[in-house]
Amino acid sequence: MKKDEKNSLCEDIAGNGCGLKKVLNIIGGKWKIMILCVIDNNEVVRYGTLKRSVYKITNTMLSQSLKELEQDGLVKRTQYDEMPVRVEYSLTPKAKTMIPILLELKKWGEENL
Repeated sequence: MKKDEKNSLCEDIAGNGCGLKKVLNIIGGKWKIMILCVIDNNEVVRYGTLKRSVYKITNTMLSQSLKELEQDGLVKRTQYDEMPVRVEYSLTPKAKTMIPILLELKKWGEENL
């Protein structure tokens, strides 16, 4: 890249090829980043802990968000065949690479908002 060239966040802002749009589609919304934060803080977490930790989230939104995060390869769901059934959630290696980026966003928010 030449010295005076600017690196664009998105060349095709409305297009499907925009990496930023893809990321926002996966982690956008009210709850997903908070869910990722709780799992990151605990490494492995059960549903009840997530429900208590994510203030005001409904069971429907928590279940839906977890399913979407799992489908997008950010959360690993492990079910143990015990009685009662035990389910644990952890971050995938892919999600762990996103944590430093989220920390930078957090830092920016603390400094600028």
